Amino acid sequence: MRLCFLVEEQYRHDGMPLEVIHQLRAWGHRVDVLWPGRSLIRISEAIQAGSHDAWVLKTVSGGPGLTLLEAAASVGLTTVNDVRAIRGVRDKALAAVIARGKGLPVPVTYAAAHPEEFAEIAEAEFPLVVKPADGSSGRAVRLVATPDRLLEPGGPAGPDGSAGGLLIAQPYVPNSGTDLKVYSVAGELYATERCSPLHPAHAVRERQVPLTPEVARITAEIGAVFGLDLYGVDILLGPDGPVVVDINDFPSFRQVPDAVARVSAAVLELARNGAQGRDAFATRQTGAAAAPPSPFTASSVPRPTRPAASIGGGR
Repeated sequence: MRLCFLVEEQYRHDGMPLEVIHQLRAWGHRVDVLWPGRSLIRISEAIQAGSHDAWVLKTVSGGPGLTLLEAAASVGLTTVNDVRAIRGVRDKALAAVIARGKGLPVPVTYAAAHPEEFAEIAEAEFPLVVKPADGSSGRAVRLVATPDRLLEPGGPAGPDGSAGGLLIAQPYVPNSGTDLKVYSVAGELYATERCSPLHPAHAVRERQVPLTPEVARITAEIGAVFGLDLYGVDILLGPDGPVVVDINDFPSFRQVPDAVARVSAAVLELARNGAQGRDAFATRQTGAAAAPPSPFTASSVPRPTRPAASIGGGR
């Protein structure tokens, strides 16, 4: 197969997706790599119908890569993930509205162009977690204890006091200082834990942990709602149960066993089958309900089948 990966500067030395690219090449597939933001790209030649079996995106939020992926989709090329799914989670304000509208456990979310505007929120809702709506990798995530600390140095505002983009704020969810990160590799779910960026002093050993049925259900529903196949979900275990605080397309898949081989195989199947491959993943997971449950994966948790109009693939 012939694949094209869009990889931005931040990930040029990252194991994911570079190791996936090496694995696919080792399996005999042709993989072209484009570096948006780092090199000249002749898009009229690179993006042509039939030029590749699929395009795969690994870029920062707000980077130029997503536009190129959308251009590939516009001429009928299969994309991994679906471009509409990526757009829906890259904008954290939009993702919060979509998720809450579908009944997923997401905190109440406020949006503003400047951090001081969050001072209008009732003080009883503080502390707030404030972050850029287009942020990634924990960039500029800040815990604000009281309204008078919204403009303290180190926040999301630039040196001139402007945020440089939309900000979101959510009431802080009391937790142990450990984030639960659940990865989905085309229907197979893996739970891991890591230190929260809001509690860097809290020592947490990154490791795979058992996946509870409730967290598995929430994660699977996110895949169905947004139309994602390869994604990660950040979950906090708060006093009222699991709360979703972030969704990422094509994450690092850290602590997932045999992550490179699993992700590589998923990319190939999605590329090979397009929309049919995505339906096959959903069917496979539903059919796995009778399999013996594993404490670490959620292959036995049925993932709601998505309508063809919302799953994309080859168009």
